[in-house]
Amino acid sequence: MTQDFDSVIHGGEVFTGQGLVRCDIGIRGGRIAALGEGLAGGRTRFDAAGRWVLPGGVDAHVHVDQPPNPGSAARGAQMADDFESGSRSAAFGGTTTIIPFAPQFKGQTLRDALAVYHARADGHSHVDYGFHMIVSDPTEAVLADELPALVEEGYTSAKIYLTYEALRLSDRQVLDVLDASRGCGMLTMVHAENLDCILWLTDRLEREGKTAPRHHADSRPMLVEREATFRAVALAELVGAPLLIVHVSGREAIDVIGQARARGLPVVAETCPQYLFLSTDDLHGDEGAKCMCSPPPRAKENAPFVWRGLQNGALSLVSSDHAPYRFDETGKLKYGPRASFRFIANGIPGVETRMPLLFSEGVMAGRLTLAEFVELCCTAPARLYGLLPHKGQIAVGADADLALWDPHRKTVIDNALLHHNVDYTPYAGMDVTGWPTHVWLRGELVCADGELRGQPGQGRFLRRGRHGIPLRSA
Repeated sequence: MTQDFDSVIHGGEVFTGQGLVRCDIGIRGGRIAALGEGLAGGRTRFDAAGRWVLPGGVDAHVHVDQPPNPGSAARGAQMADDFESGSRSAAFGGTTTIIPFAPQFKGQTLRDALAVYHARADGHSHVDYGFHMIVSDPTEAVLADELPALVEEGYTSAKIYLTYEALRLSDRQVLDVLDASRGCGMLTMVHAENLDCILWLTDRLEREGKTAPRHHADSRPMLVEREATFRAVALAELVGAPLLIVHVSGREAIDVIGQARARGLPVVAETCPQYLFLSTDDLHGDEGAKCMCSPPPRAKENAPFVWRGLQNGALSLVSSDHAPYRFDETGKLKYGPRASFRFIANGIPGVETRMPLLFSEGVMAGRLTLAEFVELCCTAPARLYGLLPHKGQIAVGADADLALWDPHRKTVIDNALLHHNVDYTPYAGMDVTGWPTHVWLRGELVCADGELRGQPGQGRFLRRGRHGIPLRSA
């Protein structure tokens, strides 16, 4: 008997767990209704022969339409991507779910911060989205009342900072947030760099006239990341709370995380493509600011340690940390082309290139299996941030979020090929093998062969469940 599918994707090789299986996907009501050979029916049918069908990516660390923090050194720099352009870029890169940040500024409630972001996102996103909170003012009311209530409403993760003067929490405040997160089931994410060390080094470098973008890396050596990572892990261990270290850049922090995990602590970590594909060399020259982010890219010999962390499980997921500043007076050059690195907006674009870069240099270059790639870019972030079983996997009952990959397509990355609203990509000129050609969100085609098919507002807000980090038994 012919089943009544809305659509059938047939003839491709489908990743259904550990590897590729030649089968068809029957879609009904936005979800995967059947997986099998020779599925008949479907009001629309799509021939995927010769290509791979993978889960839509989950990019759990993006900054979109985020207003400048009035307390930051680079105050006034504007992000180029709003929810329409940022989510469009995500879709063309094979990502169907993004989780941006809703920052709380001093004196603001978390609920008010989230309301601002709902207004910015509603009706504009091409892909599904959730929100991380950013806690910069952990008052008693925030910790005792707001966090537990918001977790129940599906905002189940929050980021805290050990750096940036406008955002940095004291150790006592970090303990308070971790204690509150343990009680309500929230996942705490931490940006781990030591602010006092950075400011001390920055002042010293400026006195010596060392203000060019390349000295950004000198102001943030691996030691300041290692120390803050060790401290964050120790504070979480004291409280007994789970912890996720974001954008881990280097060998020294990876060693700390690996040791914590070996001791059974509920600590997980994320890295980003900039720590695999960029280096301190990219900070040199007149356009070095294009590659400035925090933590900074490290020396070239560091990248193999990051790859090893992905292979041995010290690093659990890969996110883009998409921070879309243009290379002009609205963004990176807000304070002029010769401004000290202190006043240059931190962050680089990357939501569209995240998965193609990792696919090419991970899967096709033999550093990662396809199963590891899918875990790092799709399943692990869905699990960690409470989106399984609907996101991050191809399974009956899951949302039909799918990316059709041509595994042998050769592409030279060029900003003209990308769909963000940034005037450059730090990965320009890189050769990649493999690229997503078609992307579906809940069974609806969003983009096909470089053409946008979806509409703004197609993406929906996601209420998320609790984190997927098992806690160590007492």
